[in-house]
Amino acid sequence: MSKENILTSEHNDVRENFITHIIDEDLASGKHQSIHTRFPPEPNGYLHIGHAKSICLNFGIAEDYNGLCNLRFDDTNPVKEDVEYIDSIKQDVEWLGFKWEGQPHYASDYFDQLYTYAIELIKKGLAYVDELSPEKMREYRGTLTEPGKNSPYRDRSVEENLALFEKMKNGEFAEGTASLRAKIDMASPFMVMRDPVIYRIKFASHHQTGDKWCIYPMYDFTHCISDAIERITHSLCTLEFQDNRRLYDWVLENISIERPLPHQYEFSRLNLEGTLTSKRKLLKLVEDKIVDGWDDPRMPTISGLRRRGYTPASLREFARRIGVTKQDNVVEYSALEACIRDDLNTNAPRAMAVINPVKVVIENFEGEEILSAPNHPNREELGRRELAFTRELYIDEADFREEANKQFKRLVLGKEVRLRNAYVIKAERVEKDTSGKITTIFCSYDPETLGKNPSDGRKVKGVIHWVSATNNKPAEFRIYDRLFTVPNPGAEEDINSVINPNSLTIKQGFVESNLANAQVGQGYQFEREGYYCLDSKDGNADHLVFNLTVSLKESVAF
Repeated sequence: MSKENILTSEHNDVRENFITHIIDEDLASGKHQSIHTRFPPEPNGYLHIGHAKSICLNFGIAEDYNGLCNLRFDDTNPVKEDVEYIDSIKQDVEWLGFKWEGQPHYASDYFDQLYTYAIELIKKGLAYVDELSPEKMREYRGTLTEPGKNSPYRDRSVEENLALFEKMKNGEFAEGTASLRAKIDMASPFMVMRDPVIYRIKFASHHQTGDKWCIYPMYDFTHCISDAIERITHSLCTLEFQDNRRLYDWVLENISIERPLPHQYEFSRLNLEGTLTSKRKLLKLVEDKIVDGWDDPRMPTISGLRRRGYTPASLREFARRIGVTKQDNVVEYSALEACIRDDLNTNAPRAMAVINPVKVVIENFEGEEILSAPNHPNREELGRRELAFTRELYIDEADFREEANKQFKRLVLGKEVRLRNAYVIKAERVEKDTSGKITTIFCSYDPETLGKNPSDGRKVKGVIHWVSATNNKPAEFRIYDRLFTVPNPGAEEDINSVINPNSLTIKQGFVESNLANAQVGQGYQFEREGYYCLDSKDGNADHLVFNLTVSLKESVAF
């Protein structure tokens, strides 16, 4: 794509925003000839909906500007990282529909170079080995209103620091007894600039480098250098790293790395109503078995949303709709639900499921008749399906009343209703068990009403869904609600106190027999019930398990 076309390209993935304005200016001025971004997760947990926004921004900008985007794992803390997380992150990015440039990158790929740059800072008198304990270091650091004070080890000679850093690398210090700190300004109004630690000791095997190292670089030291090595042009991160940009720039300006240097830009993180986006708190939910793993459909993780039935298109559209700003705000959960509802309303085939079944016997019908129904009312290209109409059917128990007013448009004793894609039936009598619960509704049907109104002009206004009682597939329905009872669970001291006890309800019912071939990842509109998908863990042809993705209408807020 030519430079002119880049400048005039439409933003198909990312709505125009302050970052795209900066990029447009950088390209127009010749500061950059092309755009190179990166998505740099730490592999210490599964990605959540907030990461989805960042993925869509970084990869989307690269696509919009015909540029490149790297996937880089900022793997500087082997104690909390795991290959399981790396694999899940790759899967999430690919599932969202994005492809990174080349092979995945790892900050650990650059450990040798990072070590060399640390040596360079020591030789320039800009880094020193400190032997303050972590507690003392915090004490010396000062507060937001009081400056810090210099460590007694701050003025060691270059030669002494080089020797001590070598001892750190060789494992001659215990963990927590020594660290390498940048020498900047202990009186800086920005805490991040008060001689931050850039290397610490950890006797832990690394998932990529094994036992080669017992010292590991800190994130702030690693991240900016990794960006520069990879020739990133625009380093995009969330607002909590705004002050860290000073350290980002300081490190790069004081090492002999190739210019031009990358620049960091901050945008507001996604705060989604009623959810947690702290990986530490999400991990606790998993460890305490409050949820069924990181991919529990109640979790705000990408894998949880995928298992619940959210589509890549719906998450990309959600990221596009909420946009990119510098203003912190809370997005209502209904905005996310609206995206998947719009997607599935257009693309999901229709089917019928009875979740709370009660039996109907059509006394004037015998045998079985195969009916035909469209898979989608507005999309003929999705084809048709066969429905078995039999003497015994199931309807939802909420669709029948012995007595009701005119506002009840379903089946009433002595009155008629239409079965979806089938005939008009009339409730004649009921049978109850000893407790008074209705067990069977006996009906008659009008054989002249398939696809048309009664010939004598009778008005039948109600339509209900149904499933054959003798030609169906039993199914389990997992009906999910919000995991928390408050809109800001992250602010609660005790998360367990705001867990919704009704976040999962399990029902046993029936679906059309053709759903025996339901595929994982395919969403269905169960007519009059909601949008559901086959559970990717527990659902199969022998045991159908359907998860509620989203209701047909907007759910009630907190």
